[in-house]
Amino acid sequence: MAHHPTPNSAAAAWITRLEPSPSGQAATAGPLAGLRFAIKDNIDLAHVPTTAACPAFAYTPDRHAHVVERLIAAGATPAGKTNLDQFACGLNGTRSPYGAVPNSFDAQLVSGGSSSGSAYVVATGQVDFALGTDTAGSGRVPAGLNNIVGLKPSKGLLSARGVVPAAQSVDCVSILARTVGTALRVLHAARGFDAADPYSRELALEQSPFPARFRFGVPDALKFFGDVAAAQAFDDAISKLIAMGGTPITIDYAPLGEAASLLYDSALVAERYAAVRGFFDQHEADVMEPVRGILAAGRRYSAADLVDAQTRLRALAQRAAPMWETIDLLLVPTAPTHYSIAAMQADPVVLNRNLGAYTNFVNLLDYAAISVPSSIRADGLPFGITLIGPCGADLQLAELGQLFHHASGLPLGATGLPLPEPVAVFAPAAAPGSVRVAVVGAHLSGMPLNGQLRERGATLVEATTTAPLYRLYALAGTVPPKPGMARVPAEEGVAIDVEVWEMPVALYGSFVALIPWPLGIGRITLADGSAVQGFVCEQLALAGAEDISHHGGWRNYLAARASANDGAGKVHPSATGETLRGAR
Repeated sequence: MAHHPTPNSAAAAWITRLEPSPSGQAATAGPLAGLRFAIKDNIDLAHVPTTAACPAFAYTPDRHAHVVERLIAAGATPAGKTNLDQFACGLNGTRSPYGAVPNSFDAQLVSGGSSSGSAYVVATGQVDFALGTDTAGSGRVPAGLNNIVGLKPSKGLLSARGVVPAAQSVDCVSILARTVGTALRVLHAARGFDAADPYSRELALEQSPFPARFRFGVPDALKFFGDVAAAQAFDDAISKLIAMGGTPITIDYAPLGEAASLLYDSALVAERYAAVRGFFDQHEADVMEPVRGILAAGRRYSAADLVDAQTRLRALAQRAAPMWETIDLLLVPTAPTHYSIAAMQADPVVLNRNLGAYTNFVNLLDYAAISVPSSIRADGLPFGITLIGPCGADLQLAELGQLFHHASGLPLGATGLPLPEPVAVFAPAAAPGSVRVAVVGAHLSGMPLNGQLRERGATLVEATTTAPLYRLYALAGTVPPKPGMARVPAEEGVAIDVEVWEMPVALYGSFVALIPWPLGIGRITLADGSAVQGFVCEQLALAGAEDISHHGGWRNYLAARASANDGAGKVHPSATGETLRGAR
């Protein structure tokens, strides 16, 4: 049974909690198998109400949001919906009729918002990761205040279809996790172009880390609003980055700060009103303050005012652009201070604005960002930093962020558990004169045709999955069926198990010559977004083929067949491998 908290209940982090599936088992296939995740309640989960923290607005969707659909297809299990600042309008976590979400380190303090519940359930270990949204910092501020990671992807990298808009042109689905490694797994599974989202786009992410000696920008004017401990924590973070090979470069923060102010102090706020105009015009009294006042302010601007504000934003972007010629990334505090829930409720506009002092400009200027834990202050409260880069720098920022996070020695969120080993963000480059090929069937390790790789001097680079852009079929007319993998529209794809092998390019031609129709070699996108050569199948051969994508890979399919046949008292022929000759 789902749990629906009443207003101001103690369970303010959750809007809806889902009971485990009847089998009590999580998905066993896919790159996210075994992981449980929470969903901010402005993101659709099929057959579960979406409220956006406004009961009068609630509706029950028939299908998942695109990003939720992809995560479930990758093996992750949804655990429920989490509380938020109403209509994702706030950075503090107190603007909800379901109650203020507490900070995971001190229940008297704000959690940060608007992805407040998502941050809390991740920090306290209730789920492995959570989805948030980030328009002005809503996925980063709560991460920084709760000692977790907040990955804010480049705009359009993750589809926002099925997300209640806040300001649609700058909205991003964000990922909250206790480690960068988990956040990256989610990013790779969730990303993908969605033609049904007007702001989705294909993005080529930078595939190499920052150099060992890098330059990081530091704003020339920083405010911590009287919080001496936060100021000291930021100085310590600068020292850590210097020790890691960074050189601090002072940058002019004025154009970034001016851009940030446009979000609420110009006609750009009309986009927030437009996002829920139909509902708001009929049910204004059902929207709580100060959210009501913010949305209502959007009514007073003309189309000409909006054009002026957009032109002003473009001018500020042009002023800010030259800083990337002198720095590799920008460093800012994620949030400049902590506030109590009582103080925030007494002064909700000014204190909320302070929390977004170093976040509001990022989406407006089309940058990528990641917030990572930096330290636990002397007063026992967490402090986080945000690394910011140009659009497409997501993996570079994650790689450096992981190095920084692990160097901190901090515990995982509020759990007290130690950090696990870091993960590889970038695959090692292929050796000169070699080529990498992804195999999906009988060329896998231990399979009958793996020798064709080894006799050409091929070595195994990694076992991984494709990006969730493919489907796997058992081709008709062969016993047992040969696997064929085909690329499909993003909303239909799943991740498929593959192995990546590297062989001398001089011998690659003889290997390709062994591949029979309808199989061939094409370009395969892997889970990390990189591309290699790999086995693909012609569409003509898929007519009448069995779709085995739900198994997640050829090994799993063979194991399922063997189990079924063993249960019938038969020995599956794949046990000897004899009839697999020629299968790929």
